Amino acid sequence: MNIVKMKPDHWPAVKKIYQEGIATGDATFQESPPASWQDWSEGHLENCSLVCLDDQGVVGWAAISPVSKRPVYQGVGEVSVYVKKSCQGQGVGDKLLNNLVIISEQEGIWTLQAGIFQENEKSLILHKKFGFREVGVRKKIGKMGYGHLSGVWRNVVLLEKRSQNVGVN
Repeated sequence: MNIVKMKPDHWPAVKKIYQEGIATGDATFQESPPASWQDWSEGHLENCSLVCLDDQGVVGWAAISPVSKRPVYQGVGEVSVYVKKSCQGQGVGDKLLNNLVIISEQEGIWTLQAGIFQENEKSLILHKKFGFREVGVRKKIGKMGYGHLSGVWRNVVLLEKRSQNVGVN
């Protein structure tokens, strides 16, 4: 497995993996992936967008979105990690998140955060394995708008990881 910077030609596979995650109902409130690479890339930090490649092609992706446009939060990013369903449990998420943490610090990010549905135990375990701590649970923070969970209010666990190398500790 190779971790590389995400490029426009990776978008079709990234979009497909994102759609797989959406279909589970436990990955995101989003109802569909962005329509285009341009739409997707406008919401993510270019240097903090990675894919995992193996002989099948793209088998997972991870990216950081800025949490705010306000300058005071320039070093805070929200993490997303998605792994192709057929490749889950093979260490893809570990490789992606490990590399994302390293690159985020190189890019001057001092705090990473993740909002994960309480039911998504595998994602919670993955993030905690890489030093994310639970800050709290946002009770009924949003209502699902699609699929079998349409209309259901969801709780989201808020996790964060502070850099030991960037910013004030």
